[in-house]
Amino acid sequence: MSLHIQMVGTGSAFAKTLYNTSALLINEYGKILIDCGASVPKALHELNIQPDQLDGIVISHIHADHVAGLEEIAFRLLYQYNNKRIKLFITEPLAEILWEHTLKGSMHNLAEGFTGLTDYFDVTFLAENTPAKLLPGLVIEPIRTLHIQDKISYSFFINNKTFYSADVRFNEQLLLQVVHERGCHTILHDCQLTGHGAVHATLAELLTLPADVQQRIYLMHYDDTMPQYIGQTGRMRFIQQHQIIALDA
Repeated sequence: MSLHIQMVGTGSAFAKTLYNTSALLINEYGKILIDCGASVPKALHELNIQPDQLDGIVISHIHADHVAGLEEIAFRLLYQYNNKRIKLFITEPLAEILWEHTLKGSMHNLAEGFTGLTDYFDVTFLAENTPAKLLPGLVIEPIRTLHIQDKISYSFFINNKTFYSADVRFNEQLLLQVVHERGCHTILHDCQLTGHGAVHATLAELLTLPADVQQRIYLMHYDDTMPQYIGQTGRMRFIQQHQIIALDA
């Protein structure tokens, strides 16, 4: 059984040419989308993937570059695709925040009976630090990681061999554990190219990692100046928009 990840977008929240960072996990049983920022519906369209072709969406946290596209996906499933429902994989505390503080203002419609996430999606709750089967051959484990102080945010282990950071501050100890204790062969990590790493790991910080960790890292969630940094990432590589890499299933 083969599992691949394809980057829908690789850009930071403020990137204009790369689309919001999001990825498809693809095997012979389906397609699962990780995060759905404002530009993701357009990016999916460019890949010739329509909302009804998704089997589910996983949400890491509620910043707009990770969830603002959910409204379009939900309304298109409802009105264009005859109320087709797909799964929304999310932890229970994050689901409440997502609805009450992000989506409710535009998607709440008491007259038509739309009063929560479960009226648009088949919501499947994930538990922290607990592997969950999303598809045959695809298991995801959410772990709480630090992005914004006092804001819930998750990174993911995929099939226990790939680490997907979503958005996270630099944490050397975590990355050493990911490699040396969890045995992950692939890491997809957000990367702020310049400045102080207040809410993201910076390239300068990631370059301090040991070579055996760096060589497993694909950099994502970067800004539009990325081409200027090619060749300056140590043993790490930039993963490009639409690029597909194979993951051990």
